[in-house]
Amino acid sequence: MHTLIIDTDPGADDVIALLFAMAAPEVLHIRALTTVAGNVPLAKTSRNARLACEWGGRPDIPVYAGADRPLRRAPIHAADIHGHEGLTGVEVHEPAAPLAEGHAVDHLVRILRAAPERSVTLAMLGPQTNLALALEQAPDIVRGLRELVLMAGAHFNGGNITPVAEFNVFADPHAADCVLRSGVPITMLPLDVTHRILTSEERIARLRALGNRAGRIVADILDAYAPQEMKHYGLPGGPVHDATVTAWLLQPSLFSGRKIHVEVDSREGIGFGQTVADWHGSLRRPANANWIVDGDAQGFFDLLTEHIARLP
Repeated sequence: MHTLIIDTDPGADDVIALLFAMAAPEVLHIRALTTVAGNVPLAKTSRNARLACEWGGRPDIPVYAGADRPLRRAPIHAADIHGHEGLTGVEVHEPAAPLAEGHAVDHLVRILRAAPERSVTLAMLGPQTNLALALEQAPDIVRGLRELVLMAGAHFNGGNITPVAEFNVFADPHAADCVLRSGVPITMLPLDVTHRILTSEERIARLRALGNRAGRIVADILDAYAPQEMKHYGLPGGPVHDATVTAWLLQPSLFSGRKIHVEVDSREGIGFGQTVADWHGSLRRPANANWIVDGDAQGFFDLLTEHIARLP
């Protein structure tokens, strides 16, 4: 069982990752969602997180709004990929459940300080600003963290916002650098693996054929979201980036990688936001991340479909 906080910037693939996680209460005890500006501005990521709770039948999960801008760099968003509302293919509305009172960073500090040692897993689906702010404010919170699981970075694949940078890191490289230096055990699911786990017409059709609301929502999102990256990269299907984090938490045997040293380039220039992944150990520096490079695509979609079937 993971005691879990999910930090997120929904985003199409974030919503799928959230629904996936909500369908596994026997494995993932979700204490809260914390939101951050990323794919779209904070007001919309916070609304979309609450929508995911509504669609997943989990209005009991509190949603705390967090950082509305990166630590230092100018804010950027990805409305060209996720649409101006942060979700493509589905209608959005104001959810019934309000935001939880208080700031996400304060909530992280409070929960992690009160938690037993190494007991809380933090899944991070967007820019890592909230955790970086929490670590700056209260470095002692690392005691409560069991592990961090990040959808972040790129090495072998190349980037998706610049030739070398992945969006979540590029959106706040200073925060990503802070997190990588935290000393907490980290697993990173970069574009290297997410671009190997791709949709197909059959995989989306299986989700739609479930006949429930959640299956229809996930299928509609994927039908609208997947073709953009298929066209840009010449891929046979679309990636479901953030949902790989949920799959890792539920069934890590689907994935393979190894522990390596990773640093973030936060210098202005063409390499800004690049994750420098020392796969071959050339720098001879201690490993600080479990870098995932491959995964079982059919196993992933089987697991996703099995869990989405449990939802309303």
